[in-house]
Amino acid sequence: MPSKLKSPKALEALQKKLGKVADAGKVSISVCNGTACRPYGSNPVVEAFKTEIEKRGVADKIDFRITGCHGFCERGPVALIQPGNIFYQKIQVDDIPEIVEKTLLNRIVIERLLFKNDSVGNIQAQVDIPFYKKQQRIILGNNVKIDPTSIEDYIAIGGYSALSKSLFELKPEQIIDMVKASGLRGRGGGGFPTGAKWESCRNAHGDIKYVIVNADEGDPGAYANEGLLSGNPHSVLEGLIIGAYAIGAHQGYIYVRNEYPLALKNITIAMQQAEKLGLLGKDILGSGFDFNVRINRGGGAFVCGESTALMASLEGKPGEPRAKYIHTVEKGLWERPSDLNNVETWANIPLIINNGPEWFSAIGSSGNTGTKIFSLTGKVNNTGLVEVPLGIKLRDIIFDIGGGIRDGKKFKAVQTGGPSGGCLPESMLDLPVNFDELTKAGSMMGSGGMIVMDEDNCMVDVARYFLTFLEEESCGKCVPCREGIKRMRQILNDICDGKGQESDIDLLKELGAHLQDSALCALGSSAPNPVLTTINYFHDEYMAHIRDKKCPAGVCKALIHFYIKDNCPGCGLCVKACPTNAITFVEKRKPVILDQSKCIKCRTCYDICKMGAVGIE
Repeated sequence: MPSKLKSPKALEALQKKLGKVADAGKVSISVCNGTACRPYGSNPVVEAFKTEIEKRGVADKIDFRITGCHGFCERGPVALIQPGNIFYQKIQVDDIPEIVEKTLLNRIVIERLLFKNDSVGNIQAQVDIPFYKKQQRIILGNNVKIDPTSIEDYIAIGGYSALSKSLFELKPEQIIDMVKASGLRGRGGGGFPTGAKWESCRNAHGDIKYVIVNADEGDPGAYANEGLLSGNPHSVLEGLIIGAYAIGAHQGYIYVRNEYPLALKNITIAMQQAEKLGLLGKDILGSGFDFNVRINRGGGAFVCGESTALMASLEGKPGEPRAKYIHTVEKGLWERPSDLNNVETWANIPLIINNGPEWFSAIGSSGNTGTKIFSLTGKVNNTGLVEVPLGIKLRDIIFDIGGGIRDGKKFKAVQTGGPSGGCLPESMLDLPVNFDELTKAGSMMGSGGMIVMDEDNCMVDVARYFLTFLEEESCGKCVPCREGIKRMRQILNDICDGKGQESDIDLLKELGAHLQDSALCALGSSAPNPVLTTINYFHDEYMAHIRDKKCPAGVCKALIHFYIKDNCPGCGLCVKACPTNAITFVEKRKPVILDQSKCIKCRTCYDICKMGAVGIE
């Protein structure tokens, strides 16, 4: 590692030196070893690349880089090769010798490793793949360029130049004005204007102030913060230091979900490297500005993603929220002015400083500027992390970027904003994705979860699932949340069990309204969203459960039964798979028999039958 940098000129000189090395004309390959690619075998793939390159003695010809998340998690392990912007997907260890020999050494493309599209065939360039084509990856795009454990890689692409500019060319008030002019809103879900929040914290009474990174991402199906923090930790750290300087804070905290070991590891390494290089700690870059950061691991409580609960946890207390009549920018951590922003919010700051607020505000739409990272999951062909300009339509994300619904099924709903978000129907696919429009529709931005559902999802059961999660994660401090969510979940249980009454709909609405008005924190006040939106947009499905005692999607066990159709070939797949021996042969090559008294409605027979010979009523 280079020696400690004591001036902006020293940083600039290092950037030029590292940039020349990066532009040396070598063939480069960036292999994703992020959290999502690891279950697909990226660790063995990385080791195989190292072994093959060393064995051939071609390390001087190949720039091999282990990176964080590339976004296209569905296709992992993935790699990007330059020149040519060649994107390889589903790489296996056996493919490595061929990739090194043909592509890295002889510029020959291996067709079978390319992404395939039914209409145009193989697609070589990453930018031409539908998953990437409509994205605008101003934040995630750097993940493919750097090793997250290398500060040199980050500096080579201009890292910490925004910090240098802030410390030596801008006054704190000017930085805040730039953030305000950019229109950046908090990416943690609330959407509060970031610049206004910083200004309030700077102007608050008190000599000691704190800045905090909220990386306690606990939403089911969401991992945008993890992908960013583990893939480009220095971008978050640089943004945090700039924010501290602008606000007048000398101590920062990074509150990371404990279930994110890779993010924890990489941000720890980033902090150590930045301190050794003089970019963190005392007298940063010789500016006289001191700033230290401490990492705190979350305790696994979903409610600690809420600002006041997170600060209580930082203080060593139970993670319980407090009333909001006192703002945390005035009295937050240890009753001192504190600014809390999401991982993605902090990562945007260096971009705004380097490129200007006008550049940032030109992306997205009026009042909703910049991009947003979403975790696109569920019943969609292309899952992964997507970064899109705010204002893009839901349809573009789900059907163009996401590639549509799996197995030719029909789209039914999409939930945005995590367990407290709303479920939006097909009629709202042309809704612009931004803070304001999602809220109007009864949903929310949240921290970026986006779960797609198809015709096989029961919306009553979906609402029950999310309420069950929120009931378990409620801290129990306030009565509306503790008792209200529980009662709503009990009513949904009755409806799914065929015991529902028409009056239950009005009761759910009434309870939801009480929660929205009187819960202590956002967990409780937003908890009714999945229930109220499913009642609003899928009312017929509720009435089918209540009046007809049927589950149209075939999910709620008390309201369905499985049967064998006449076209059953008697192949025996379902007989072998049935865990309770409820299915038996009568004679070979004849339809099997299903004993309803033994059936536990596990759907195994339905899922395994390749002939569609098992029905649901």
